[in-house]
Amino acid sequence: MFAQGADLRTEPLGLRRRDYLDRAARGGYPEAMHRDTPRRRQRFFDSYLIVRDVKQVADIEHAADMRRLLSLLAAQTSGLLSVNRLAGELSITAPTVRNYIEILETVFVVRRLPAWSAGTTTRTVGMPKVIFIDPGLAHTPTASATSDAPIGALIGNFVLSEIARQLTWSTVSARLYHYRDQYEVDGVLEDNTGNIVGIEIKAAETVRSNDFRGLRLLQRRLGPRFHAGLVLYCGSESLSFGDNLACLPISALWTTPT
Repeated sequence: MFAQGADLRTEPLGLRRRDYLDRAARGGYPEAMHRDTPRRRQRFFDSYLIVRDVKQVADIEHAADMRRLLSLLAAQTSGLLSVNRLAGELSITAPTVRNYIEILETVFVVRRLPAWSAGTTTRTVGMPKVIFIDPGLAHTPTASATSDAPIGALIGNFVLSEIARQLTWSTVSARLYHYRDQYEVDGVLEDNTGNIVGIEIKAAETVRSNDFRGLRLLQRRLGPRFHAGLVLYCGSESLSFGDNLACLPISALWTTPT
């Protein structure tokens, strides 16, 4: 993304929204991918979270609280993380919620994305986002949801987790944030020189000019530091929207540029 920016183009794979949803719901665990029905995969995810990794690193006295926390995090995946709100809904203390989230990060179940700002002194002030490292884990508690809100959140988690994974081996050293001000930008990539690639994620199969409003705001505020603004969506075309802005299919994350 930093190499080609808004000039990046890829061959369309013909994937539609239902294909991305299916990939996100299956996740990446081999045990889940090899189970042929959603019900069997859900049983794997339900047992995996508490019975395996979590118990290896911490003595969870109230496992039910951890399960409820996971359900709440999944219901608002890719959303802002408010520890106090979660503590209130769970009727437990905020320090306990923080401890549980730290445990989930330790065992690579969730990841916090810090808020980005132009000044390093304020970067940690904004609320972080929380995503599930494997999108299949986020899908389980909301498997029966049919409205656009949970579908959009699941697609957003799928894309952000894939970007975070690719950053671990990318030749470009960059960090992943989110941005929220007058408008929101789902992902902000900043390299070591301070250049920025903004990423907006859409669960739709078409893109409108209005989908770039958050990216345009970020572009105006950053000036020459703004390298590119990309809308990743569930359609198949790679199109320019002018002025270092473009839309790309989500599959561009794992296909060879043309």
